[in-house]
Amino acid sequence: MRRIATSHEWARLDGDLVSVGTVAFDKKQLGDIVYLELPKAGATSTVGQPFGEIESVKAASELFAPVDGVVVAVHGELADDLDSLKEDPYGKGWMIRIKPSKPAQLDDLMTEAQYDDFVKTL
Repeated sequence: MRRIATSHEWARLDGDLVSVGTVAFDKKQLGDIVYLELPKAGATSTVGQPFGEIESVKAASELFAPVDGVVVAVHGELADDLDSLKEDPYGKGWMIRIKPSKPAQLDDLMTEAQYDDFVKTL
């Protein structure tokens, strides 16, 4: 099950790793994405702290970690295939995978239904 932060990053527990990306709503707000900066494998992830940056023709935004842990995989090819962020944000558009030190932090994020209600207030 996907969980979503108020900063628009999604997180999904895949085995013992948390896959992370940014939701389609965020990409619609940003417009055409022109640049993506992601951390290197081995970087520390701290909930609520930036792990990367995404830039579009409209704005630049930081990407925030949904859980504490260590980044164990980075989707390095994504920088050359930015269309995947819009076309398949929850599949090919994953950004990083984190080995969480506190998996229960996922419970602090919104469900998809809660997120849908949240974006209606924006």
